[in-house]
Amino acid sequence: MIGAAGAIPPLVNLLSEGSQRGKKDAVAALFNLCIFQGNKGKAVSAGLVPFLMRFLTKPEGRMVDEVLAILAILSSHPIGKVVVGAADAVPIMVDFIRSGSPQNKDNAAAVLVQLCSWDQQHLIEAEKLGIMGCLIEMAENGTERGKRKAEQLLNRFSRFNEQQKQYGLDVEEISEI
Repeated sequence: MIGAAGAIPPLVNLLSEGSQRGKKDAVAALFNLCIFQGNKGKAVSAGLVPFLMRFLTKPEGRMVDEVLAILAILSSHPIGKVVVGAADAVPIMVDFIRSGSPQNKDNAAAVLVQLCSWDQQHLIEAEKLGIMGCLIEMAENGTERGKRKAEQLLNRFSRFNEQQKQYGLDVEEISEI
């Protein structure tokens, strides 16, 4: 009801222009609103993704856990996949999987699972960025959720590589197509 009443655009605005406390409150509210499927598209349409991506690339890196959790939620929505993927999220997610906290790794992997199942170019990009070793480590030593997400990604890479062998293509040829 809150999302339907038009609360999401003002919360995105608060996230953009509010005080540090206002931004923190906006992130918490947006997280809770975005859990509901009907609000995911509204949040993406309100321009939430670019603000979230900026939070991840700022040196102070405040609210990273919350921001990654929201991106994981939004990337499960068809429009969210497109917008998150277009926001050059793959290198950022790979960096969090490489060196983030366990919760950061879990959420970054959740985002990549969604992006890589939707567009093979994201899969190719992640592989070129050297994610495989990180995923193997995560599958062996991560949290339970992290292990599941890493396994999903490793299985996706395996299926993709099998398809390429079947058609006689390699990653370099596909990325040129």
